[in-house]
Amino acid sequence: MRTGEPLPAVGEVLTALATGLWHWDTATELVTVDAEAARLLGLPARATTLTEAQARARLHPVDWNEIIGVVGLAVAESTLAEVRIRVMDEQGRVIRLVRSRSKPSYDRAHQSFRLIGTLQEVTEPTPGTPAGRSAVTGDWRRSREAFLLDAGRALAEARSTAEVLRVAAGLSMPGFSPDGLALFALEGDRLNLIGHHREQPGGPGDDEPLTHLALETDYPATEVVRTGRAVYLSTPEQYKARYPVTWPIAEPFGRQSWAFLPLTVAGRTLGAWMAGFAYPVAFTPDERAVLTTVARMLAQALSRAGAAETERALTDGLQRSMLPTLGPRIPGMDVAARYVPTGGGLQVGGDWYDMIPLPGGSRAGSGAGRIALVIGDVQGHDVRAAGLMGQLRIALRAYASEGHRPDAVLSRASRFLHGMTYGTPDGDDGSDLRFATCLYIEADPAGGTLDIARAGHPDPAIRMADGTVLSRATAGGLPLGIDPDADYPTTRIILEPGETMLLCTDGLIETGGHDLETGWQRIRTILEEHKGDLEELADALVQGVHGPSSHHTTGPLADRREDDIAVLLLSRPGPDGPTSPYPAVRRTVLSVAQAEPERVGVARQQLRELLHDWPSADQVDSAVLLVSEMLTNVLVHTDADALLIAEVRGEPGRRRMRIEVTDTSDDLPHKRSPGELASSGRGLVLVELLADSWGVEPRGEGKSIWFELYAPETGEAPDAPVSPDSP
Repeated sequence: MRTGEPLPAVGEVLTALATGLWHWDTATELVTVDAEAARLLGLPARATTLTEAQARARLHPVDWNEIIGVVGLAVAESTLAEVRIRVMDEQGRVIRLVRSRSKPSYDRAHQSFRLIGTLQEVTEPTPGTPAGRSAVTGDWRRSREAFLLDAGRALAEARSTAEVLRVAAGLSMPGFSPDGLALFALEGDRLNLIGHHREQPGGPGDDEPLTHLALETDYPATEVVRTGRAVYLSTPEQYKARYPVTWPIAEPFGRQSWAFLPLTVAGRTLGAWMAGFAYPVAFTPDERAVLTTVARMLAQALSRAGAAETERALTDGLQRSMLPTLGPRIPGMDVAARYVPTGGGLQVGGDWYDMIPLPGGSRAGSGAGRIALVIGDVQGHDVRAAGLMGQLRIALRAYASEGHRPDAVLSRASRFLHGMTYGTPDGDDGSDLRFATCLYIEADPAGGTLDIARAGHPDPAIRMADGTVLSRATAGGLPLGIDPDADYPTTRIILEPGETMLLCTDGLIETGGHDLETGWQRIRTILEEHKGDLEELADALVQGVHGPSSHHTTGPLADRREDDIAVLLLSRPGPDGPTSPYPAVRRTVLSVAQAEPERVGVARQQLRELLHDWPSADQVDSAVLLVSEMLTNVLVHTDADALLIAEVRGEPGRRRMRIEVTDTSDDLPHKRSPGELASSGRGLVLVELLADSWGVEPRGEGKSIWFELYAPETGEAPDAPVSPDSP
């Protein structure tokens, strides 16, 4: 074309450049294409009008969905919509790759889009060349989709603002990755920098110019918050020209391109996100689409994290305001407690502990007054569970302060909780019935007497002065709130000098995927091996649950159980300090009622635990057999209950066990000579055969049958049997 000649028509130019024109109106759902655009779409080369369905049939389904997203983004940012599209034939095969560029507009009256654009074929680059590596192909799409999927998963798991910042700092976008990130939060009428990630420059004062920025400040992030529209700066010259006032803040970082995007949730702008690049970035529509998607995910993650942090602060304050302080030291006893909210959600639940001064003095005479120790767990991990826990704790304090015995305190508390749940609109039909497990102990520090009532709660455990740990079986009833007329029998035990009692909720036992058996073994190991004071032991128990090894489980992840933890420790110091290497006596006491024959098995188990380090396994088996015989004889031949007292005395090399079974029947047992087919009458025969010494002693009311076994290291029996009342 010579100089001065008229310019050719637009259509001639586009035809010469193999570029087609198209027009799409979503209100009419019609797409109009010229001859070249029709050819590129695999149609006859003539101008035609297609329905949306006909046009969509010529395009790859994934690319059609991408067009919708790019168009919406271009309208929001008032930019061109550019996208690469795979054209398909009737058999669903890709016949060419085309690039579409259009200027969309939005008709608010009809809530529709109108687009006028061009269509041009794109030649696939040769794999391995720079063009091939930078081209937007199907591989790039797959990389982008994988990146967005991973980023979304990581941000969805972030539970705090700090975690969101860590995830954002680790984002590696496909094809272009920022070397600097910053997050700004809108607080009132100011914008505040809440976190950043950068490599250079550094310095404690660098953040100061970006804290508490007024929204009128000439800065990209404030403009983004004011307008709700992203700002893209491809070169330092663009930044300096648009924001000369704040350019000196950005200049020292030496970056070449910046993207500032709004953080918007439900139409409300929460702040802004800055991504800075050490190399020039053109911010193509594909790149802008990725940045916009990440900004939306960041906004959602920050919104969730902020709400979660607020809830945690409120519920943690609620929970801890309901938990008591243990108060001053109790003469004759030491107490330590811990509470750890390990469950999910609101981090609030129904676990609690309490220590209550009781009216009156010591039952053993002068000295420290009696106290009540309470630990329990209301069903559920929500605010309602925490509220019920607070009310139940107050009720228990009231009943205890009135001077009721442990069984009466729990009976009244059960009636109270039953009325609380059934007395509400949600609980009239029992659909929202809540129950609570509880362990209530009335402790007399002067004599170490503990009267225990239990409502569906785990039994306490005793660590004896030499480190032996026993699970102390106690009588119990239903959890509180299930039956308003439930009974709660009382078990009395003596906490000997140097012994420590552990009370805990089931969270300590089962957290980390453990069941009751494996969880108890874990706790038992901690109790046996710990050598520190009571406070250190409380910390060791909690840390043992939360440590890496505590979360080992062979079952599926879905079966792992996490729960709140409450721990209460009660210790009676020995004469030589908290523990003595070998105490004068190691003792366990257990009652077996006529209506509880299953406790004979509990007695056998407790005896084995008591004799865990006895040198002769045969003697342990003999002792277990004789205890079973003696307890069964009481249940079968009398109408009385049985009381078992098992003791181990002496140091290694001169140890002796004494087993005594007492009942209130005055009928003395007699040794008999049963025939071969007799089903009974061998109890005393076995005692005489297996025991080193034994006897039957009448008491003021009832009798006592006892036997002793001597460890094989002694080589000889002691001079005389030792009375259970001897020191």
